[in-house]
Amino acid sequence: MGRGKIVIRRIDNSTSRQVTFSKRRNGIFKKARELAILCDAEVGLVIFSSTGRLYEYASTSIKSVIDRYGRAKEEEHVADPNTELKFWQREAASLRQQLHNLQENHRQLMGQDLSGLGVKGLQNLENQLEMSICCIRTKKDQLLVDEIHELNRKGSLIQQDNMGLHRKVNLIRQENAELYKKLYEKEAEGEVNRDSTTPYNFVVAEGANVPIHLELNIPLQENGVEQPVAPKLGLQLNQ
Repeated sequence: MGRGKIVIRRIDNSTSRQVTFSKRRNGIFKKARELAILCDAEVGLVIFSSTGRLYEYASTSIKSVIDRYGRAKEEEHVADPNTELKFWQREAASLRQQLHNLQENHRQLMGQDLSGLGVKGLQNLENQLEMSICCIRTKKDQLLVDEIHELNRKGSLIQQDNMGLHRKVNLIRQENAELYKKLYEKEAEGEVNRDSTTPYNFVVAEGANVPIHLELNIPLQENGVEQPVAPKLGLQLNQ
């Protein structure tokens, strides 16, 4: 015995209505999947329940199906000038509405035109502002951390350069000290050579073709008594 014919009308019982919705939803999803596989068709299905819950199915993706649907509708509108004019009028009206919504949202974010918002709307606006502030602070902290790292890197490079310069200065100081030391030693040797006296004085008589006579003088003793005169030594050189 077959099933009786079901009257198509709204089911008053909420439990029965929910059960029927679940069964038929699964059935239509199954049919859509079979149609896409058997006929190589691009199928997209969107269902909203009475409670506002979303159910969807797409053989590829919902976005792809919607974009393709939009392009197809645009091609249909282009075929008829009047339809195209109405399409662009609707598009302009939609854009004006979006602009108005964005301007109103901006004014509300700036703390203006809040009279039309209730407690829930104000709470949502507050949460949105807190999230925005959190994102801004996170970005600011990241920029500061990056800048600190860059400054530390530059400071390390400058410190290395300074250490290299200090080493060069120390080497130059050591070289200067050695040069000064050698210069002082040479000056001291020169002073010693100039100030040193010998106990014997040699007198050389100069003259052309004249014999050279060397005389040896005995220095005085410390008590000032002159010693006996030593015999003279004569040395004659013939040139």
